[in-house]
Amino acid sequence: MGLNDEVGRRVKRLRQDGGLSLSELSRRSGVGKGTLSELETGQRNPTLETLYALTTALGRPLSAVLDDPAPGVAAGGVSGSAVTAVLLERYEDEGAATDVFRVTIAEGATQESAAHVPHTTESLMVLSGTAVVGLPDAPQTAGPGGHAHWPADAPHFYSAPDGEVQGVLFVRYPKGATSKDASLEGA
Repeated sequence: MGLNDEVGRRVKRLRQDGGLSLSELSRRSGVGKGTLSELETGQRNPTLETLYALTTALGRPLSAVLDDPAPGVAAGGVSGSAVTAVLLERYEDEGAATDVFRVTIAEGATQESAAHVPHTTESLMVLSGTAVVGLPDAPQTAGPGGHAHWPADAPHFYSAPDGEVQGVLFVRYPKGATSKDASLEGA
């Protein structure tokens, strides 16, 4: 089973587990119903932006639709307009779920990311290059060995103005916001 098929199967399962129709998930996520249908059947290549829109509407972390990484092996990656992310690890404790991604930010590109579930935070550790990331009104710059941390429950961005950036991204979702029940609250 390919990445498209597996991601589509997982999106469909989460949607059905949440008791949502294609139309309702489309409305909540802003992803077109046709796009969602094609994604669920493995006929469409998912982008990072689309998957974040869907998982946020479902109240789930991005890793809920990506392959589980085997110990010591990275899972398949997903790309957005500027960022390619490969899930390395998913860690859960009683308070939160944390997804760990190896990321590449393309040279000269900027990617805007919509707000994730409430109280989500992101931290980027830069391995090479210089990243400008975070909230549009409070951008942070981090070079090799440096890091940035920002609230991801508001629109945020990633950019690499001076050359490709390699890094490790930590996305921490509070436990209450990632449950099946939380995805239906306040909608």
